[in-house]
Amino acid sequence: MDKRSLSIAGHRTSIALEAEFWEALEAMAAEKAVPMARLIRDIDENRTSPNLSSAARLAVLAWYRRRAEGAAGTEAPTS
Repeated sequence: MDKRSLSIAGHRTSIALEAEFWEALEAMAAEKAVPMARLIRDIDENRTSPNLSSAARLAVLAWYRRRAEGAAGTEAPTS
Protein backbone atom coordinates (compact mmCIF):
# COMPACT_ATOMS: atom_id res chain seq x y z
CA MET A 1 0.00 0.00 0.00
CA ASP A 2 1.13 3.47 -0.86
CA LYS A 3 -0.38 6.27 1.22
CA ARG A 4 -0.43 9.76 -0.27
CA SER A 5 -1.64 13.04 1.19
CA LEU A 6 -3.27 15.80 -0.82
CA SER A 7 -5.67 18.71 -0.49
CA ILE A 8 -9.26 18.36 -1.64
CA ALA A 9 -11.74 21.20 -1.32
CA GLY A 10 -9.43 23.04 1.05
CA HIS A 11 -8.74 20.20 3.46
CA ARG A 12 -5.92 17.68 3.71
CA THR A 13 -6.69 14.01 3.30
CA SER A 14 -4.74 10.84 2.71
CA ILE A 15 -5.51 7.92 0.48
CA ALA A 16 -3.93 4.48 0.69
CA LEU A 17 -3.93 2.50 -2.55
CA GLU A 18 -1.87 -0.22 -4.15
CA ALA A 19 0.89 1.04 -6.46
CA GLU A 20 -0.99 -0.26 -9.53
CA PHE A 21 -3.99 1.92 -8.72
CA TRP A 22 -1.78 4.99 -8.29
CA GLU A 23 -0.22 4.24 -11.70
CA ALA A 24 -3.68 3.98 -13.26
CA LEU A 25 -4.79 7.25 -11.61
CA GLU A 26 -1.66 8.94 -12.97
CA ALA A 27 -2.53 7.66 -16.45
CA MET A 28 -6.12 8.89 -16.05
CA ALA A 29 -4.91 12.33 -14.95
CA ALA A 30 -2.49 12.50 -17.88
CA GLU A 31 -5.21 11.48 -20.34
CA LYS A 32 -7.49 14.23 -18.99
CA ALA A 33 -4.56 16.69 -18.75
CA VAL A 34 -5.36 17.50 -15.11
CA PRO A 35 -3.26 17.31 -11.96
CA MET A 36 -3.72 14.27 -9.73
CA ALA A 37 -5.33 16.40 -7.00
CA ARG A 38 -7.97 17.58 -9.48
CA LEU A 39 -8.71 14.02 -10.59
CA ILE A 40 -9.07 12.86 -6.97
CA ARG A 41 -11.29 15.88 -6.22
CA ASP A 42 -13.53 14.96 -9.17
CA ILE A 43 -13.73 11.36 -7.94
CA ASP A 44 -14.52 12.63 -4.44
CA GLU A 45 -17.31 14.93 -5.68
CA ASN A 46 -18.95 12.17 -7.75
CA ARG A 47 -18.52 9.16 -5.51
CA THR A 48 -21.40 7.07 -4.25
CA SER A 49 -19.35 5.02 -1.78
CA PRO A 50 -18.50 6.45 1.65
CA ASN A 51 -14.82 5.59 1.27
CA LEU A 52 -12.60 7.68 -1.03
CA SER A 53 -10.06 4.89 -1.54
CA SER A 54 -12.84 2.57 -2.71
CA ALA A 55 -14.23 5.30 -4.96
CA ALA A 56 -10.78 5.75 -6.53
CA ARG A 57 -10.50 2.01 -7.20
CA LEU A 58 -13.98 1.98 -8.75
CA ALA A 59 -13.07 4.99 -10.92
CA VAL A 60 -10.00 3.11 -12.18
CA LEU A 61 -12.12 0.04 -12.90
CA ALA A 62 -14.66 2.12 -14.83
CA TRP A 63 -11.88 3.83 -16.78
CA TYR A 64 -10.35 0.50 -17.81
CA ARG A 65 -13.77 -0.88 -18.74
CA ARG A 66 -14.46 2.13 -21.00
CA ARG A 67 -11.07 1.68 -22.63
CA ALA A 68 -11.69 -2.04 -23.16
CA GLU A 69 -15.14 -1.38 -24.64
CA GLY A 70 -13.67 1.27 -26.93
CA ALA A 71 -10.95 -1.10 -28.07
CA ALA A 72 -13.48 -3.86 -28.68
CA GLY A 73 -15.57 -1.49 -30.78
CA THR A 74 -12.63 -0.69 -33.06
CA GLU A 75 -11.72 -4.27 -33.85
CA ALA A 76 -12.37 -5.51 -37.35
CA PRO A 77 -15.23 -7.98 -37.53
CA THR A 78 -14.19 -11.60 -37.93
CA SER A 79 -16.03 -14.09 -40.06
